[in-house]
Amino acid sequence: MEEKIWFFENVNLFNMLCPHKFKAYKNHHEFNSYKKQEYIYFEKDNATNVYLIEKGKVKIGHYTSEGDEVVKAILTKGEIFGEKAILGEEIRNEFAKSVDNKTSICPVDVNTMHDLMRDNKPFSFKIYKLIGFRIKRLERRLELIMFKDTKTRLIEFLDELCEDYGYNCEESGNKIINHPYTQKEIASLIGTSRPTLNISLNELKEDKFIDFNRNQITIFKN
Repeated sequence: MEEKIWFFENVNLFNMLCPHKFKAYKNHHEFNSYKKQEYIYFEKDNATNVYLIEKGKVKIGHYTSEGDEVVKAILTKGEIFGEKAILGEEIRNEFAKSVDNKTSICPVDVNTMHDLMRDNKPFSFKIYKLIGFRIKRLERRLELIMFKDTKTRLIEFLDELCEDYGYNCEESGNKIINHPYTQKEIASLIGTSRPTLNISLNELKEDKFIDFNRNQITIFKN
């Protein structure tokens, strides 16, 4: 329940924070547009901004020494990223890349963010809670990738999706998840290949644990 609440709070961060909504910043504020696969920032870039997603999706990750991409998160409309700059991060240790062809980003200078947080203590508290929540979720996902098989990782991820995007169907008691991810993105997030993910999804479907289509997953009541 706590994580589900945090998802809805994250969705509202754009409306609460974007500088164009504040008279003091409105005339000096612009949105940035990105096409699919364009980088918003790279690893080793200076961390001078925090970013809000007006529309589209953004992938957060890093590259291994062998050049393999490791996806840490895929964020959607209303969410914030690059938030570690608030805590004093000077150099990025991750990249941010647009996933959609029409992604619109609201960049917020770190000093502006600090001003807004100083003037709004409840919002400041939410930001710090969000950072802690993100770290906790990432640690849990990395632990699953290291020690659990693909099917177990998928089930755990479905629970996470349900917390963020799910609702109960009153008549059947099933849990319906309307999510924004492709199968390729889900595979990246749980550290597996798309074919292996497909096998696990179909096994869970055969076991009558789930049903799924492109952007909806149903978890059947036990």
